[in-house]
Amino acid sequence: MKIMNCPLNGPRNISEFVWGGEVKAMPDPVSGSDDQWAEFVHLEDNVAGIVREWWYHSATSFWFIAERNTLTDEIVRTYRATELFPTRVDFWGTP
Repeated sequence: MKIMNCPLNGPRNISEFVWGGEVKAMPDPVSGSDDQWAEFVHLEDNVAGIVREWWYHSATSFWFIAERNTLTDEIVRTYRATELFPTRVDFWGTP
């Protein structure tokens, strides 16, 4: 059985998690082109080695980031997304 450490809930069976894609720079919410958004949503770099990925703990609806070695499938570390993204993105602008 493979175990992943959830930053909120501690060590859990890997079957409780869903992979959410690579962590990568998001296009500008206001000026990003359709092509930029399509690439952001649908294309992955698929790097061999350690990558940052979004993971979702389905039992608690908690999103977090894991660093995983794609060659060995070893989970190097997991942490809250706020370590990398300290502020939320405003998609609608200010009134």
